[in-house]
Amino acid sequence: MDQPTASVFRTVMIANRGEIACRVIRTVHQMGMTAVAVYTTPDAQALHVRLADRAVHLPDHQATTGYLDIDAVVAAAVETGADAIHPGYGFLSENADFARACARAGITFIGPDAQALEIMGDKITSKKHVGAAGVPLIQGISEPGLSDEELVDKACSMTFPVLIKPSAGGGGKGMHVAESLDQLPEMLATARRIAHASFGDDTLFIEQLIGSPRHVEVQILADQHGNVIHLGERECSLQRRHQKVIEEAPSVVLTDQTRARIGQAACDTALSVNYRGAGTVEFLVSDHDPDTFYFMEMNTRLQVEHPVTEEITGIDLVEQQLRIAAGEPLAYTQDEIQLRGHSVEARVYAEVPAAGFLPSTGTILELAEPAGTGVRVDSGLRRGSVIGTNFDPMLAKVIATGTHRDQALDRLDRALKNMVVLGVQTNISYLRQLINDSRVRAGALDTTMIERILPEMDFPGPGADDAQIAATLAYHFEPAPTTSLSSGWRCDGWRSMAEPTSVRRHVSYRTASGDTEDFDVTLDPSTVVEQVGDHEYLLSTPESMTTRVHAVVATQRAGQSQLWCFTPNFAGLLTISDRQAITSNEVQAQRAGTAGLISNPDVSSPLPGTVMSVPVTSGDQVSAGDTLVIVEAMKMEHRLVAPFDGVVTIHTAETEQVKLGQVLASITPDDDKNPENEPAN
Repeated sequence: MDQPTASVFRTVMIANRGEIACRVIRTVHQMGMTAVAVYTTPDAQALHVRLADRAVHLPDHQATTGYLDIDAVVAAAVETGADAIHPGYGFLSENADFARACARAGITFIGPDAQALEIMGDKITSKKHVGAAGVPLIQGISEPGLSDEELVDKACSMTFPVLIKPSAGGGGKGMHVAESLDQLPEMLATARRIAHASFGDDTLFIEQLIGSPRHVEVQILADQHGNVIHLGERECSLQRRHQKVIEEAPSVVLTDQTRARIGQAACDTALSVNYRGAGTVEFLVSDHDPDTFYFMEMNTRLQVEHPVTEEITGIDLVEQQLRIAAGEPLAYTQDEIQLRGHSVEARVYAEVPAAGFLPSTGTILELAEPAGTGVRVDSGLRRGSVIGTNFDPMLAKVIATGTHRDQALDRLDRALKNMVVLGVQTNISYLRQLINDSRVRAGALDTTMIERILPEMDFPGPGADDAQIAATLAYHFEPAPTTSLSSGWRCDGWRSMAEPTSVRRHVSYRTASGDTEDFDVTLDPSTVVEQVGDHEYLLSTPESMTTRVHAVVATQRAGQSQLWCFTPNFAGLLTISDRQAITSNEVQAQRAGTAGLISNPDVSSPLPGTVMSVPVTSGDQVSAGDTLVIVEAMKMEHRLVAPFDGVVTIHTAETEQVKLGQVLASITPDDDKNPENEPAN
């Protein structure tokens, strides 16, 4: 049933940022309404700000807290004449005080009322509530106000292992598994500390841990007239540390009969609180007994993974949220909802899987998002986007849909392969390995699967072909010779252009562990470099097929450059040194009594962090092993030291936020040891 796209509000403010703000703005515009964005200073040039018709700057108490300032957000809505606020997800989306503040200001909150938010926002209260409505629950202890001793006493009759969960929590924070009763006291104490620090509420509850659990959630829509329907389920079992990584719809484990039962349970949950709007009811399903399910919680907002439901139903969930909030009755009955095909979503994060999924920071220098049949990308990225540590590191969601699951997974793999993000490290290689794992392809999923198969994954650095490509591009990017020397000589005096086969380059790559992988490359004179986009190139030789690559120069100075490269098999930052830099390193290595090339003269940060101390200054004489910079990251100090003797130049300062691979210092050999002063052979 098609609905008219006439405006249901005049102006909608989106109290969020990033890809979800862009996603909501798209539907607001499609429905003919004005979109207002809000932002804090780090987001001043963000895509959601550029897409909106108007944008309001929020007070910068801190980069993130502006989005949590209820008074400021409501004031921005009043100032811009917004008659509705869409909260997206996260931030204020499930905040009952925010819903009340909107009501006091005469502004429609796109979501349920405050009572539903409060009931479903507390895990203990929600379980008691839905249990009374007949929704099946897991065995557990969910009484507020119990001390650790009382919880231990009541847990004596439970079946172990058990899962400890904060009542006010989300995103897996504070969740701990106790394998036996004697482990419970220590686990409870730890969970309380984390819950209090994360949520300001240390109330805990305990549930029996379900073996081989699958996370299945049901999308519901409920209007203000008592109508509730479900739009099928999503399988969200591929999680890492209780955070979803891959989601799909529908679940491969449910039969049609179980799908109808779990859908009805979700509708009963919504009816029990007179729910209004779009919501998601989450269930645990045992892989060993997929016909049995248990209520976990209800998310009273749009979910990150909502696109897969939209793709298999053809229903725009944001549009439905807006129409329901405006008082319209549901345009669909349960019988009219049909699930067509299969859809899978992958969350692309700025992180380094090989380094324990540490966040990656930087500026997006090149971006090419995939497209094609069955491919959708929800993103808040653009070239120039600054990725810091203030917000969640999710960059984009890549969604692929097909007539069946294998086709959807194949399309997703191809889309991820073609997604170019340069300037930060991403988890794209990890996602591709995950969706191509034979167990994932077979649909044998559970919430502990990723942790089990992670040790089997491989995160290789560049190969010889990638080094060759990088060196060729770096040579292509070098300034043209400006010299009065005879034709064919470069201005550095080191290499005859008449003998291109002798042009050498050294390529190095810093691994996640801080080591370097090194390649010596001799450039192929027959390679032709053709620029076909801003940062897109075709490399071809008579003997091989043409290779399409993306590359951006990160830093460039005499003798050396750093290049972000995207090749068919690799994406990352490479350092390329010319003959003069190579010879300098070789001479220094010989003087130091070592074989081969010595460490790169640039000292780079091995991970994103904060500069805590710089014990030397530019111009100081340093020795190999001297501490140059101390970076704090992940609550640990990392000392960066001089690779060899020489004069230091510092490129950072205390308190600076630095990104992975950022050059913080460099070493120049002493003048009397500099190979430029050596007599010619």
